[in-house]
Amino acid sequence: MLAQLPLPYLLLMAAASTFVFCLAIDRWTKTRKLTVVLFVLCIGGCLGMVAVGRLQYQHWSARQMLVLYSFALTGLTIGLFPSRRLFLEYGAELRRGVKRDTYEYPARYQAALYVSVVVMCLLAFILST
Repeated sequence: MLAQLPLPYLLLMAAASTFVFCLAIDRWTKTRKLTVVLFVLCIGGCLGMVAVGRLQYQHWSARQMLVLYSFALTGLTIGLFPSRRLFLEYGAELRRGVKRDTYEYPARYQAALYVSVVVMCLLAFILST
């Protein structure tokens, strides 16, 4: 259904989800370097998803992979939302120069992240086929 939209709309959807994700990370951590690195990784991930979709046995189209990318990144952003205060704390420590041996990420935040990404990926699969 969504994969039948014109390609510019799908590209705009992917760009919007990337922008919202990078904006959220920038606001939560307040570190520009991390935001730039994640932006580059998001672009690489999008291109990688389109390439892997072409190599699959089912031959997923670029349109379907753009829908999946947009929904997965939106799910990631929604899933990271409950842990925003934790990211603010870790970002403040990084800016002050404090380095921990390990950074704790509680199980309740992990569960929210996993559920959000899985639900959004299932929605993307349903809406793109």
